[in-house]
Amino acid sequence: MSPSAGQPFLNIKSEIGKLKSVLLHRPGLELERLTPDNLEKSLFDDIPWVKQMRVEHDGFAHVLKERGVNVYYIEDLLNEVLGSPENKSELIKAVLHDEGLRSVSLEAVLYDFLMSQTSDKLVQYLIAGLEKSAINHLEREFTLADHIKSDYKYFLNPIPNLYFMRDPATVIGNTLSVNTMRAPARKRESLLLQYVYYYHPLFQSITTPLVHQASADKSIEGGDILVLSNRVIAIGCSQRTSPFAIECLAQEAFDCIPELAEILVVQIPKLRSFMHLDTVFTMVDYSKFTIYPGIEPEVRLFKITKDNGDIKYTVITDSLTCTLEKSLKIDQIELIRSGGGCPITAAREQWNDSTNTLAIAPGVVVTYSRNEASNEVLRKHGVEVLEIADSELIRGRGGPRCMSMPLHRQDLSW
Repeated sequence: MSPSAGQPFLNIKSEIGKLKSVLLHRPGLELERLTPDNLEKSLFDDIPWVKQMRVEHDGFAHVLKERGVNVYYIEDLLNEVLGSPENKSELIKAVLHDEGLRSVSLEAVLYDFLMSQTSDKLVQYLIAGLEKSAINHLEREFTLADHIKSDYKYFLNPIPNLYFMRDPATVIGNTLSVNTMRAPARKRESLLLQYVYYYHPLFQSITTPLVHQASADKSIEGGDILVLSNRVIAIGCSQRTSPFAIECLAQEAFDCIPELAEILVVQIPKLRSFMHLDTVFTMVDYSKFTIYPGIEPEVRLFKITKDNGDIKYTVITDSLTCTLEKSLKIDQIELIRSGGGCPITAAREQWNDSTNTLAIAPGVVVTYSRNEASNEVLRKHGVEVLEIADSELIRGRGGPRCMSMPLHRQDLSW
């Protein structure tokens, strides 16, 4: 699916409308740069077998394409954007500035080197990192920064989390939120998305409002943003998303999205195992949600509304089920608890993203095959489950929803 004249291409007004277009990143060289020394800084728990990871990711993309989804890749869009020398220069300067080199002479050397690269090679450096050895052949004077950081391998760090495309940007209605990542290791992801938004025609930036920018002060990540309907957004207040960022996004969203009536804020514990709302809770059908049962006692709920231009914040004392029924105007919400009723199985499978489902149509979801009990309980509740291989993809701690940035869904008739 490509943009049509006069019609906004970005269109996400639910979590479950038939998925028409999605943005992915195929795992690449950046993941081969993971070592035991940089795992924690890179937000990984283990070193993946990258060749197998690519096979699994290709399988994921194949499932989507078989169901009629148009799959775009961020690396291809960047390659097209960087065909313009002006775009290329602007992005390189922004990346070097954000990298914090703080050396005018070194930035000048790196700028000239990166400008001399072809678009596809530059994309590789921006994602997989720029090793110091790549410019050792250049005749140049070593800077103070070179000497002080002589034991570090990179001028530009790799960004191995990019295959979790959900987090750096989120389509809400016909608007875009370019999110602010909490961890320094992920901040370049949002910068790359923002430049694609500015310069790639797919995003139609002239007519597509931004409701959040990567440069904002406080963090908010896409795994915490669920577009439940054209009227209701749920946002997780989590380890990665701050209340201040939620307030800022709410103000912009209410101004830019006339249909938006309320934002549900779901506060969850600030733990790595619950890093985003979508690691414990996702929508799978009109009235069905899958949830990790261990989270239910921990959840606190709030509502944000706008009345006569004023933003109002309300504490919700109802249960999650009752709140969803009222907000979505549905008589009976069904919470499908992962793990098949066994707390131990639920905890094991939640660690492997059993509730991080990607709905590609009402009642049709993509999941990891390893979560056997949770997949079975979904099927028992009438949900079609499309399983994908996951032995290596899971090592970054994210599931099918995490790996995908929906661009366009078919509108629902509620």
